[in-house]
Amino acid sequence: MRAVQYLEIGRPPQVVDVDVPEPGPGQILLKVTAAGVCHSDLTVMGWSAEEFPYQLPLTLGHEGAGVVAAVGANVHAVSEGDSVVVYGPWGCGTCHACSQGRENYCPRAAGLGIVPPGLGRPGALAEYLLVDSERHLVPIGDLDPVTTVPLTDAGLTPYHAVKRSLSKLEPGSVTVVIGAGGLGHVGIQLLRAMSATVVVALDIREESRELALRSGAHQALPSDPKAVDTVRELTDGAGARVVFDFVGAQATVDLAAQMAGLDSDINVVGIGGGSLPVSFFSPPYGTRVSTSYWGTRPELVELVELARRGALDVHVERYGLEEGPRVYERMEAGKIQGRAVVVPEG
Repeated sequence: MRAVQYLEIGRPPQVVDVDVPEPGPGQILLKVTAAGVCHSDLTVMGWSAEEFPYQLPLTLGHEGAGVVAAVGANVHAVSEGDSVVVYGPWGCGTCHACSQGRENYCPRAAGLGIVPPGLGRPGALAEYLLVDSERHLVPIGDLDPVTTVPLTDAGLTPYHAVKRSLSKLEPGSVTVVIGAGGLGHVGIQLLRAMSATVVVALDIREESRELALRSGAHQALPSDPKAVDTVRELTDGAGARVVFDFVGAQATVDLAAQMAGLDSDINVVGIGGGSLPVSFFSPPYGTRVSTSYWGTRPELVELVELARRGALDVHVERYGLEEGPRVYERMEAGKIQGRAVVVPEG
């Protein structure tokens, strides 16, 4: 089969031929129908040889959708022909967190060498994907896999973050979304669907600000220091109730701290490498600064239901599998709007 693999540190990924895996007991083989491409892959491929934690070659792609092609022994929840998406942050399956569907926070996964597809084990940017357990599959029925597959990360990650701050998104509040790209434009839609907060989006790119407005943002501003004054004006000087930073660079983390009001939430979701000093005096009193990682399996089930009800409209750019390396080039150049999705069969 054909697969997009990262073969050598510092070199761009390539499309190569690899063997089709065979499912063992408890495993499921998917014929991939869609695979989302994430900016975090660029971060992974930007690590030095000393930093890189995975074995090479690595088949990329941690957003996967497919049709069940074959199952191993003792698989009962899915059958051949079922259309599913893959829950990506795999855990041990037996600890307290995993028993609640919070495998994204499994404390045993790292020690046991359990890693997500595309982030340590073969991912979805291929014609076939091997999944280790039926509990990591969520049926999607007749939903379009191309527009649904981004929900497994670009939807699940902001959904998890929004739910953690939901109590502060009351009517009259102002929420700032920094970064209106693949995750941010879905986050805006979720905020509008789940709350009555006023959503202000920030992005350095005009086309992303336009996407933010189409996604439901009340205002979209350039991501610069002037935006701090605008947010303060909108809130009569009080500041934002919640800030979601889907970039996480130093400049955006600094903006988040300047915009946050008393007893607010600052959610650093992006992995841009910025840091925010926290002390008794800064950020404002009562501010909760947090990070989050992916989301829970029950939340992915909820997201699929929201998609089924037509509450989400993920903006996707579609590519063939052979175009996989070019997708990363376009992403690095800032030319992807919304989420890039690779469709192995064209």
